[in-house]
This record gives sequence, C-alpha cells and structure tokens, in this order.
Amino acid sequence: MSSRRVLSVGQCDFDHGAISARLRALCGATVVPVDTAAEAMHILSSEQFDLVLVNRIFDADGGSGLELIQGMKAPGSPPCMLVSNFPEAQAQAQAFGALPGFGKAALADPALADRFAMILGR
Repeated sequence: MSSRRVLSVGQCDFDHGAISARLRALCGATVVPVDTAAEAMHILSSEQFDLVLVNRIFDADGGSGLELIQGMKAPGSPPCMLVSNFPEAQAQAQAFGALPGFGKAALADPALADRFAMILGR
C-alpha cells in the first residue's frame, strides 16, 4: 500500500513540522508543504493527494485559505480541511465544501486523530 499524501497549504515551518509529525505518526502520511494558493492549484493539477489542509491566512503571503477552499470545488478534488481556531472561519469553510477542520492546538485531540483515520486510514 502506498503512503497517503497530504498537501499542506500556507502553514509556517513550525506548524508544518507539527502537522507532518502528527500525520506521519497516526497514518504514515507524507505531508507536502506549499506556501500559496497558486502553488497549491499547480501541484493539485499534476499530483494526487488524499487530503488538503489549508491555513486560514497563508504565512508566506497573507493569502486567504477560505478563497482557496472556495476555488477547489472541481469534481475529483481531494477533501480539504481548514486549519483555524476561529469557529466562524470553520463554518465558512464548510459552507464552501470543506470537511470540519481544526485549530493547531487540537492536533493531539483523539477525536481529530479519529477523523484523520477515517480519511487517511491508520
């Protein structure tokens, strides 16, 4: 079985490291970082991912994760989750078609681990 692949968009290096370590430990997933919406759309057009994690505000350029999620509605797009502690941003992301997301502080939450496992396996 091949490794599950996760695209992580707009995280700072520290948060990317924490997310990567958690998903590797939980699911054996490989997490690929990109900084901007343009990079995300480019890589999604040529590579397969099982999940896309989108920061609410991109660390590198201040871009909007909600705008990226809204633009990812194409058939066959992988599921995505917003990484944000703000409930109103989570509600907006879900209205745009995202799965329920999470705040970075919730990475160790067993309920989040179960949600990742449903998407990526164990």
